[in-house]
Amino acid sequence: MANTKYIFVTGGVSSSLGKGIISASLAKLLKARGYSTTIQKLDPYINVDPGTLNPYEHGECYVTEDGAETDLDLGHYERFLNTNTSQENNVTTGRIYQTVINKERRGDYLGETVQVIPHITDEIKRSVRLLGQSGKYDFVITEIGGTVGDIESLPYIEAVRQIRWEMGKDCAVVHLTLVPYLAAAGELKTKPTQHSVKTMLEQGVQPDVIVCRTEHHLPGSLRKKIALFCNVSPSSVIESIDAKSIYDVPLLMREEGLDIEVLNKTEMPRRSDPDLKSWEKFLFKLKNPTEKVTIGLVGKYIELQDAYKSINESFVHAGAMNQCKVDVKLIHSEDVNQKTKNQKLKDIDGILVAPGFGGRGIDGKIVAAQYARENKIPFLGICLGMQCAVIEFARNVLGYTDAHSTEMEPKTKYPVIDIMEEQKDIDNKGGTMRLGAYPCRLQKGNKVYDIYKKTDIFERHRHRFEFNNKYIEEFRKAGMMPVGINPKDNLVEIVEIFDHPWFVGVQFHPEYKSTVAEPHPLFVGFVKAVLENKK
Repeated sequence: MANTKYIFVTGGVSSSLGKGIISASLAKLLKARGYSTTIQKLDPYINVDPGTLNPYEHGECYVTEDGAETDLDLGHYERFLNTNTSQENNVTTGRIYQTVINKERRGDYLGETVQVIPHITDEIKRSVRLLGQSGKYDFVITEIGGTVGDIESLPYIEAVRQIRWEMGKDCAVVHLTLVPYLAAAGELKTKPTQHSVKTMLEQGVQPDVIVCRTEHHLPGSLRKKIALFCNVSPSSVIESIDAKSIYDVPLLMREEGLDIEVLNKTEMPRRSDPDLKSWEKFLFKLKNPTEKVTIGLVGKYIELQDAYKSINESFVHAGAMNQCKVDVKLIHSEDVNQKTKNQKLKDIDGILVAPGFGGRGIDGKIVAAQYARENKIPFLGICLGMQCAVIEFARNVLGYTDAHSTEMEPKTKYPVIDIMEEQKDIDNKGGTMRLGAYPCRLQKGNKVYDIYKKTDIFERHRHRFEFNNKYIEEFRKAGMMPVGINPKDNLVEIVEIFDHPWFVGVQFHPEYKSTVAEPHPLFVGFVKAVLENKK
């Protein structure tokens, strides 16, 4: 393998322009040309990872196969590339400083004064090169969070400057910026892009490619203007027009030649044209559904678009697989109770009770599970959603009216959900949950086994509390069956009610493993069941 090439994706003018989608799209195109590619995210916040962050602060916390709590952009990377990421694919300022301080305490720096340059920037560079040094990848794409000019991003941009100086043609910088449209003037404005690039130049970094996020097509004259004032060739000014779906972006970037520009800048051969036939087939199914269903997503963060990002995308994948448009109706769990349930949950074909932590909105989730069970509406409960289904069943079927989880009610008389044994003595919150992929053994003769079509599966977890096996026989006799068990610790991973069109609760997070190429079987099965039940 030739030397690994390093591509940096930076952002200017505004946050939330879609650096993650551009990074994933570029990686998809390079992979489709036969290049082995991976993506990592550098996050400027001082948290060690997003595991302790409120979703309102940073959206969904995504969990990798090896148990890393990471930025939600890693979910995009996996969904586009259909390859697993790891702890090495997400680096934060907190981790960088923690590593440097630990080295200083051990005496690794031999008494030197520890400074941002070279010690912090050296650690950033080491983290960036780690993936390339594995020998697995032709390209390592590194997305830098935040916006150029942010104080928090300065060490990262300095590290990019040094890497470019050290690596030459083995490195390229793609800068995503905004070209706003002023309706009053009726024209697109390039000045914000010019100022954004100027800020990068002041920090010693010249972009190689400029990707312009825009609502309207960029005329040739504007491309030439941006090229002139930003020191790039006109072919290196790439239009990224607003798309109906994030899954359109790889095809748009192929039309714009983003991958070709990157290959030219890094002096890599084009090889064959990118093979995106399966991607195009997926998009055709996505855009040409023959059926439609409405699924209510009951959670407490519905105001925030990114809080349930992986769940929403999993429904996109499963909908396309079933050639069915899944309309996700967001329902705030705090608004659901015995008085409002008929009004809040009417006109929906399926119910998903979302994961989460804490007691806020828990009663509404329990009521939603009861509504689905009693009205024979297909139901999927994920993590806390599964626990809510267990609590509801204990209260209304087993007759344990005070049943609860010890997370919300430590002194409950019927702790049908209890903290895991190995979690009882843990005080620190960061990175101490049951995280990452664990095995689950399925029993035969149920809907879940029919969906997976195999006995042993691995799914990703993020939780501290678990089904209390003390009550397992009572649940079995009453009709809620534990159909998936962790073979090592005998933990209940999946429950199912047989006397129901489709009622499944899972302790793990299936949404973390759903990709365009391999939609998660549980979501595919759930949407199929909703569709059949509606008919």
